[in-house]
Amino acid sequence: MSIASPGAARDAASLMAARKIAISTGGGDAPGLNAVIRAATLGALERGWEVWGIRQGYRGLLDDAPDGLIRLDRERVRGIAHLGGTILGTANRGDPFHYPTPGEHGLVPRDRSEDLVRRFRAEGFDALISVGGDGSMRIAHQLLQRGLPLVIGVPKTIDNDVCCTDLTFGFDTAVSIATEALDRLHTTTEAHERIMVVEVMGRHAGWIALNAGIAGGADAILIPEIPFRFEAIAEKIRLRESRGRRFSIVVAAEGAYAQGGELIIKDAGDAFRRTAVLGGVAERVAKELAARTGKEARSMVLGHLQRGGGPTTADRLLALRFGAAAARCLVEDCGSGMVALRSNRIELVPLEEVAGKTKTVPLDSDTVVTAREMGLCFGDEAPGHFVAP
Repeated sequence: MSIASPGAARDAASLMAARKIAISTGGGDAPGLNAVIRAATLGALERGWEVWGIRQGYRGLLDDAPDGLIRLDRERVRGIAHLGGTILGTANRGDPFHYPTPGEHGLVPRDRSEDLVRRFRAEGFDALISVGGDGSMRIAHQLLQRGLPLVIGVPKTIDNDVCCTDLTFGFDTAVSIATEALDRLHTTTEAHERIMVVEVMGRHAGWIALNAGIAGGADAILIPEIPFRFEAIAEKIRLRESRGRRFSIVVAAEGAYAQGGELIIKDAGDAFRRTAVLGGVAERVAKELAARTGKEARSMVLGHLQRGGGPTTADRLLALRFGAAAARCLVEDCGSGMVALRSNRIELVPLEEVAGKTKTVPLDSDTVVTAREMGLCFGDEAPGHFVAP
């Protein structure tokens, strides 16, 4: 559903109807969150509405902290669009359906979704703008089913894996940071004639590794969508050696894994973090390549550097567009949904089409084809594929 311009509001009474809305930022932080908050707040204030921010995901509604809800006015959102992080804070372990609650033997998960809906209505909120990734969109959809009156989702993740939208804000910044890191690693890797394996974020989708790997001149790219063989990567490195290129750079998404192998898990998680923490693929690949090629191999993990700092211009603009569109949806009474970028237009898609789904890299995409035609290795090549001319 396309979102009409403000001038298409049904009537003046609808435009100026007294509304009180809440904004929540959940899950991992991403550059551009503050830009969404600013645009959504200003868009609502321009229509005479009251805007509040929920602190630390949904904790501001579920805990008894006195500052759990923050009134958002023009002064509060002034000059924040270029800042990283989020002025509202966020939480990875704040799922109201599995909320950490004191029990006889410590914290136990408890479904407090009804408490949240009850508090939301008691505070007089008419609508929620939920800014987050696939997990946040799932929670938003479940809360809507539990009785929240109106929910507008805004897709946020550096992984770019939220479905039904061409892009999520935070992705361009993460790719830019990873690309800059690869640019810098070229000189030191070449000087020492090493193999460098760089681990970037990307649990189930390899968008960051793919885009940064191509832009940053990597020689091999390992993504979750394409299980790899160590020997295929080693063969690519030996080919470079035969051509006088005595160093190689490999980019690996944290969710990449070898054929017949499994994801490399750093932390199995707990009852509140229902997904395990990944990490270690770069170290594993570096050790294998060193053994197979006889070359020195090092690994490094970019980690949260990809989340930190201010958003790029592209992410800042996209976040502002998303935030303004979220407020516009409330004017148009479009119903609940998630704002999405499609063919450079902002549209509203049903939450049920987003919840519980992941957008992965299509193996026949032009970007993958481009990488293969440039001779980059994905680790799935057959023996003898890389043959020196």
